[in-house]
Amino acid sequence: MNSVVKPVKTRDIRGKLILLGTGTSVGVPAIGCGCPVCTSRDPHNKRMRCSVIWGLPEGNLLVDTPPDMRSQLLREEIGIVHAVAYTHQHADHLYGLDDLRVFQFYLGHGVPLYCEPNVERQIRAAFSYAFSEITPTHVGATPALEFQRIGLNPFTVLGAQVTPIRLKHGPRFEVLGFRIGNVAYCTDTNEIPAESFALLQGLDVLILDALRFDPHPTHFSLDEAVAMAEKIGAKQTYFTHISCRMDHQETNAKLPDHMQLAYDRQEIPLS
Repeated sequence: MNSVVKPVKTRDIRGKLILLGTGTSVGVPAIGCGCPVCTSRDPHNKRMRCSVIWGLPEGNLLVDTPPDMRSQLLREEIGIVHAVAYTHQHADHLYGLDDLRVFQFYLGHGVPLYCEPNVERQIRAAFSYAFSEITPTHVGATPALEFQRIGLNPFTVLGAQVTPIRLKHGPRFEVLGFRIGNVAYCTDTNEIPAESFALLQGLDVLILDALRFDPHPTHFSLDEAVAMAEKIGAKQTYFTHISCRMDHQETNAKLPDHMQLAYDRQEIPLS
């Protein structure tokens, strides 16, 4: 592209992490569910699919592109995403990707996607039209994307160092958490390998998966998440990827002061 279009409306979020969504894969309320949480009027019980965005020194780093991404960014008045980092390739963390199309006009180039090779393969398969040999009819017809492969080594993006953290998401699936400074984001996990614990020491804030009260094969239950949070020892822990089985206020009343359920639109200052 030869020119860059300035976003008309965008909010400066430097120095903040914003929880765009804290819900499970079907969101809360879930379609067709009439439970007390899904029918609650408490805005803390309205949970879009999981994502966060970091306001870094040189731009906004989005973590995952859930199906709710467009609504989340509009709600927070965040008019530009400078880069995306992916935890993994499950649909609730990936399938809003097409809405990245608009950002090529603001950036003047494709959106950098920081992801592991298996995530790149899924993106290329699911969004094959973006990588076709046939020239698009016009700029913006497909998302412009620039893959930046990552593994477990720290990498620098938008003026900050990002440390990937290996997590287990059930017995046969691996995902990434991310740490920037003294804040770590670890969703979609029910096991933290021993070698990852060193990367989670000295945290001010830990954001950790906690799906529901009862056990689940690929996510921490609340009791399991609390035990893991105690082991990690962050000053403050917020639980995310929450189902409709946990009411915000009632659950928080049972948790220690330094552990709480996260909620959509929550802002966390970055040191």
